[in-house]
Parts: sequence; structure tokens; C-alpha cells
Amino acid sequence: MTILSKKMKIGIDIRTAGGEKAGKGRFTFNIVRSLLKQDKKNRYFLYADSGIAGFEEFENAQLVVIDAKGLSWHRAVIKDLKYQEIDTFFAPTSFIIPALLPKKSQTRVILTVHDLIAFLYPTSHEFKAVVLEKFFMKKALKKANKITTVSENTKKDLVQKFSINEEKIQTIPCAASENFFPIKRTDENIEKLNRFIKKTNLPRKYFLAVGTVEERKNIDTLIQALAMINQKHPKHHLLIVGKPGWGHYQESLEDLINKNYLQKYVHFLGYVTNKTLNKLYNLAEAFVFPSYYEGFGMPPLEAMQAGCPVISSHSSSMPEVLKDAALFADPSNPSEFASAMENIINDQNLRTDLVNKGRIQSKNFSWDSSAQNFLNLLQWTNNSTAKE
Repeated sequence: MTILSKKMKIGIDIRTAGGEKAGKGRFTFNIVRSLLKQDKKNRYFLYADSGIAGFEEFENAQLVVIDAKGLSWHRAVIKDLKYQEIDTFFAPTSFIIPALLPKKSQTRVILTVHDLIAFLYPTSHEFKAVVLEKFFMKKALKKANKITTVSENTKKDLVQKFSINEEKIQTIPCAASENFFPIKRTDENIEKLNRFIKKTNLPRKYFLAVGTVEERKNIDTLIQALAMINQKHPKHHLLIVGKPGWGHYQESLEDLINKNYLQKYVHFLGYVTNKTLNKLYNLAEAFVFPSYYEGFGMPPLEAMQAGCPVISSHSSSMPEVLKDAALFADPSNPSEFASAMENIINDQNLRTDLVNKGRIQSKNFSWDSSAQNFLNLLQWTNNSTAKE
């Protein structure tokens, strides 16, 4: 018998979608916006602890701001889920509400697991975040009706760590935002880019790294690689975009910079807007991503979409996401990164080939496609008559 779909009430935790967004925040913002663009039928309750812009244009979405912090916020959301008779709750970044939701709750749960950093690299993660994930994640996974991961690599990690039935997990990948694109080199755009370089006092030649500045991102290997090629290529600099992470990692990087006399060559830019970041991708010699572990890794895909060649570590999800469109290196071997960087500098044909392959590879991912898969999953969850 065919089960007819009914109009659903869907709740989503969108707290990470506001302000200066890192990877998980970008995921939440883009997947929810893409869902709302496609789905005009169902009603969405977007839960936050403060005002968040970017969703006001959607008539079937209601921002629910709950003025509370910590567990009080989560308990208040659970209470509202019952009051509003929410059919399905989607947890894109946090496991707390799925874990705390009463067994008798009629609200079904879909949650996304981005990575297992708290379990695989706990010392490189904020202590509080590690404790919360270790405490709530197992309960949340058990209670969830469906689990999504952003890569097959994370799915594999999840199955190995928690012995979850693979049929309960669906991989729905991230994508690069439409904010990242190749800037055509018209006379007008060249003039704008030159003004941008002059205004920001950027070096003319540079390698670019993007991500929260934390130990797992392995920026120290990149600095050592730059030191190896600096004497031969003194015009090339390193720009690092991203907020400082937990702990004192950035301070240790500054010590490494001083030790290698690279003070004039390494530049920490902090958080930048997407508009600025797109210009940085377009102007870079190459994007370099030496991370030890990623659930997905959006920055390399953004770089590819913007027409920037990519050098990446060959760890975790990166070969899955980038395929043959990047140069790969061992994250524990600075000389491999130095060699790849020199190859980009010296071989224009290689650089052009990587740019072309990168643009093609980036087209294999789109937020619209991922949102459609989520919408299908929401409909499946709504039609399902029994909990997993």
C-alpha cells in the first residue's frame, strides 16, 4: 500500500548558521537554505539562541529564538518540539537534543555526524566539546531514526567505532558555496583585483591555507615546507585564513616562524568574508591543505570551484572528495609539501591541468543535490511507521 505523504512540521537547530561560520556552520547555513528553496510545502521551525539572518525570505520557515544557554536551551527546545507537535527534528551539528529527547516522544530524529575528532584527535579539540560529544553522541546515535554523514570516510569511522548498522547511515556530502567562482580576467576585474591587493597590502605571490588555526590542521608542516623553498623562491609568501582555535597552537606556530626567520613571509589574516576569500582563492599560487583529519573538508573544494589548484594531505576524507584533481602529500612530511609547492611554481602546465580538473571535480557536489537527498530522507522518516 502506498503511504501518502502529509504536510510535515520540521524542527532544525540552526545556532551554528549565524556569525563567523566555520565548516559546520557553513554546512548548516547552506543545507537549510537549499532545503527551504526546494521545499515550499512543509513548515520549518528554525531554533536558535539569538537572531540569525539568511532565512527571512522563506514564508514557510519560522525563526524560534529561545533566550537561554547551555542545557536550559536544549530542554526548552525539547519542550517546544512537543508543544508544536514537530514531526521530525534535524540536528545538523549537536547531539544533545537527540540524546535528551524522551523515549515516548513522537518527534523523529535525523542527525548529522561530521567527524569523530572528539574520539580520534581529542587533544586537538576543545576540552568541553570533547566531553560533551563523548557523553551525548552514543545516546543520540541510538535514538536517531536516521543518521547522515558528510563523507564515506566518516561513515566508515562511525561504523567501526560504534558498530552501527550501515543501513541506518546515509552519506550526504557538503559542497562549495556559490560565493566561490573564478573571476574572469577582464580589464575591469583585473583593475579591481589590483586595487584589492594594494588596499590589503597583499604579497603578489602566495600560497593560501584556510581553516581554524588548530593542531589538527597541521599548519606547522606547511610553515616548515615554506622554509624549505624560501631561499629558492623568496617572493612566495603564505597567507593563513581562519580564527585561532582552542589552546596555544597559534603561539607555537609563531615560535616556528621566528625560528625559521619567516616573519615577513607568513601572514595570519583571521576570519574573512566570503567575498574576500573568493578573491584570495583567485589570486593564490595554490591552496594548500595539510590537515591530519577532516570529516569532509570544504576549503579545498571551494578553492577548486574558484579555479585555484590544490595541494592536500592524503588523509581521511580528502582522497574521496578531491579524487585526481589535487596533488597529495603525506601530512607528516613537510618535504613532500615543499616538493608539491615547487612543482606548482615551476610547471605552468601542471597548474593549468589541476585548475581544469578541480573545476570539473567541484561540480560533482552541490547543495541543491544534497538538500534534495535530505528532503527525500525527511519524507521517508515521516512515512516510516516504526523507529529504527
